[in-house]
Amino acid sequence: MASLRPITVMVCALGGEGGGVLAEWLIDTAIAAGYPAQSTSVPGVAQRTGATSYYIEVFPVPAAQLQGRRPVFALTPVPGDIDVLVSSELLETARQVSNGFSSPARTVLITSSSRALTTAERMQPGDGRFSNEKLVELVRETSREHYVFDMAQTAQQAGTVISAVLFGAIAASGALPFSREAFEDTIRRSGRGVEPSLRGFARAFEIVDAARRQGAMVQQLLQLDEAAVQIERLPAEVAAAFPVAVHDMLAPGYARMVDYQNKAYADLYITRLSRVLSAERQADPAGAHGYATTRETARFLALWMAFDDVVRVADLKSRQTRSRRVLDEVRAGPDDLVRVFDHFKPGVPEFAGLLPQPIARRLLSWDQRRQRRGRPAWAMPLKVGSHTVTGMAMLRLMAGMKRVRHFGSRYAREQEMIEKWVGAVERAAAVHWRLGNELAQCGRLIKGYGETNERGKENLLHILDHLAVAATFDNDDQRAQAIADARTAALSDAAGKALDATLTRHGAPARPMKETPVRWVRRSPQPAKPVAPAAQES
Repeated sequence: MASLRPITVMVCALGGEGGGVLAEWLIDTAIAAGYPAQSTSVPGVAQRTGATSYYIEVFPVPAAQLQGRRPVFALTPVPGDIDVLVSSELLETARQVSNGFSSPARTVLITSSSRALTTAERMQPGDGRFSNEKLVELVRETSREHYVFDMAQTAQQAGTVISAVLFGAIAASGALPFSREAFEDTIRRSGRGVEPSLRGFARAFEIVDAARRQGAMVQQLLQLDEAAVQIERLPAEVAAAFPVAVHDMLAPGYARMVDYQNKAYADLYITRLSRVLSAERQADPAGAHGYATTRETARFLALWMAFDDVVRVADLKSRQTRSRRVLDEVRAGPDDLVRVFDHFKPGVPEFAGLLPQPIARRLLSWDQRRQRRGRPAWAMPLKVGSHTVTGMAMLRLMAGMKRVRHFGSRYAREQEMIEKWVGAVERAAAVHWRLGNELAQCGRLIKGYGETNERGKENLLHILDHLAVAATFDNDDQRAQAIADARTAALSDAAGKALDATLTRHGAPARPMKETPVRWVRRSPQPAKPVAPAAQES
């Protein structure tokens, strides 16, 4: 719950277009559905009569599930922090985009293609209008999803105002957790111009919904094409050894192993996966479950075996595709000079991971003794200019160390834990299909890097040791349900309190307390405040 954040909506409407009514409708819809929400408005004095920005935040969890807690909302929009940007005029949209409110990785942008000419456009002796094509291209480049259509014409055809059309477009975008009926009920409760507003709402909803479904279909086809290319590259003997239902996960996993290390490492991936497939066939010889356990294992095994270390990071940062992506992101022209600096801060665990286990243990023990004495963990801040020959040579030298990666302590430790997880899935899948499937999905716990990654592995190992084996249950279905509950709890709470409570409820011990050094910092002496001289009596 603590990781959730409000859904942010920014509405930009010109004077007389019903922007205030639209903001009220959005808040009314959220409150009627039981979701906490807040709205503010910022009057604008810009081109034409000025555009007013309405800012709405909706918490994506019903108030009934918050157990008395109340989310904290912001009062004003923040550039780069907008989930949905809605505007009734194309140039106004471009102005908000230029202010940084739209993010290519995050923002769903809904705008009208209609224009209201500015004074500067009208003053030109010739055609002084801004190019609509360039404005639409800007919208496309600066949004995750975009929906552009003539809202003024749609509103005119429905005999309503543009706010009803904007409301329908927002509803169809799927950005808010409300049904179409909930939005329409809000219009009915308003009691003013209900029928025309519903007509405008319906027309906009159909336009955006059709565009959204078409985009999803195109994206699915592109993914299928990419998956088909990877499957074609899968060796024939490997493809023949696995059912077709597994190929869509097997092919990218195999390719990832070859890219990460070499063909021998990919063969190890196939060997481990073959063991799980054989076990699953024992419990489900007809493949009634679509070999879901093998598919889930193929997915998470590929992610875990390609664990992030300094070698992997250096390899990814020194690739040509990364340079192209950076140039595209900064929109560099052919005559522009771009400098790229990569910041690293490797610590003792990163260096120790590349060393043999005896040396790595000594190095880690030394750093732990330092921390017990109150010193911070040792780290080496680095600033590498990857645009320079020296910086790129350093990155490629580090990336070339993947040939000796398997001699390092990190590699040995990761493989040991991977074998423990795969072995647990294999044993469980052979006797009870659901139990094996739940253990396979526990691979989802391994994510991120640093402390997040270590915490996920500790949680997984604790589940394997105490729920998959040690705890007593009446049957395997109960054991599988306990594992599913523990996995869900571990993913919902980074602090681990929910996981500990779930473990205890199912008869397993909570995770052991970890030793955490306490650092005492001497407080700097505060300068004495000057004392005002006493007033003299006349």
